[in-house]
Amino acid sequence: MTDISSTTGRTGASSGFDLGRILLEGRAFFALIAIIAVFSFLSPVYFSTANFLIMASHVAIFGLLAIGMLLVILTGGIDLSVGSTLGLAGVIAGFLMQGVTLEPLGVILYPPVWVVVVLTCLVGAFIGLLNGVLIAYFKVPAFVATLGLLYVARGVALLMTNGLTYNNLGGRPELGNTGFQWLGFNRLFNVPIGVLVLVVVAVIASVVLSRTAFGRWIYSTGGNARAAELSGVPVRRVQILVYVLSGVCAAIAGLVLSSQLTSAGPTAGTTYELTAIAAVVIGGAALTGGRGTVRGTMLGAFVIGFLSDGLVIIGVSSYWQTVFTGAVIVFAVLLNSIQYGRRPARTKAVPARTSQPAPKA
Repeated sequence: MTDISSTTGRTGASSGFDLGRILLEGRAFFALIAIIAVFSFLSPVYFSTANFLIMASHVAIFGLLAIGMLLVILTGGIDLSVGSTLGLAGVIAGFLMQGVTLEPLGVILYPPVWVVVVLTCLVGAFIGLLNGVLIAYFKVPAFVATLGLLYVARGVALLMTNGLTYNNLGGRPELGNTGFQWLGFNRLFNVPIGVLVLVVVAVIASVVLSRTAFGRWIYSTGGNARAAELSGVPVRRVQILVYVLSGVCAAIAGLVLSSQLTSAGPTAGTTYELTAIAAVVIGGAALTGGRGTVRGTMLGAFVIGFLSDGLVIIGVSSYWQTVFTGAVIVFAVLLNSIQYGRRPARTKAVPARTSQPAPKA
C-alpha cells in the first residue's frame, strides 16, 4: 500500500519555495537594488531623480552595445568589434558634420542630420556584415574575426582623423545641419533622449526574440546549430543578421555618445566591448549560447553603470573602480556556471517485474 504521507512530503518538497533558485535567477535585479541601497546610504545625492536620469543616460551607451552583444551571444558567438565600431561611427558622423569636400566640383556638402544618422548606421551594418560573412561562410572563429575587425575599424578611425578629434558638432543654421546634439542633450517628458532610444531598441529586441520566428531561430542556433540547420533554420543567415544588428546597435551608441560630448574622437569606445559582454553575463545569459533575455541584459547594464557612477560619487579611486567592476564580472560568471552547470539527477531505472512460474508442488 502506498504511503500517502511520504508521497505528499515529496511533492511538497519538489514544488516548495526555493529561495536559492530565486536569488540565483534574479541576481541582477537584487544586485541593482543592493547597489542603490548602499550608495544611497553612503551619499545623500545618489538617491535622487536627477541623478538617476544622469546615470541612466550613461547606461544608455552600454545598454545599446549590450543588446547587440546579446543577439550575438545567443547564437553562440562573440563580437569584440563593437567598441571600435562605436568609435568609427562617431568619427563618420563627425566627418559628415564637418562637411564633405568634393574637390573636382569645388563644393562642400553639409548633409542634414538624418542623412548623417542613416549613413552612420549603414557603416555599422557593413562592419557587422563583414563579421557575419567571415564567420558564417568562411568559418573563421568569431573571436578571431571580430578581433581583426576591432583593429581595422580603430585603424580607419585613426586614419580619418589623423589621431585628432572632431569638435563642435552642433552644426550651423545657415548650413541646414543643426540638431545633432538633440540625441545627447534634449529630453522628452524630462527623460534624456538617449535613454528613450535605449528603451525603444530594447522593446524591439525583446519582441523580436519572444514573438517572431527569427527570435526562435536565434535561440535554436545557439542551442545546437547543427540540429537547427537540419530542422530547416537558415543558420548562416541568422549568424550574419545578428552581427549586422550588433553593428547597427554599436553605431547608434556611437551617435548617442558623440551627441552627448558634441565631439567625436578615434579612441572613443575603447574596451567598451568588454563592458557589453559583462552586462550580458551579469544579466544571466550563457556565453555558450541559447540562453538569455533582453530584460536580464538591461539589468546587467544598469548594475555596471550604477556601480561605476556610485563609486565616482563617493570618491573612490579609478583604480579601485576597475577592481570592483572586475570582481563583479568574475562573480557573475561564477554564478552563471553554477546555474547552467546544474544537471538534473538521473533516476535509476527500476527493472520491470517478470512473472515467475509457480513452483511445482
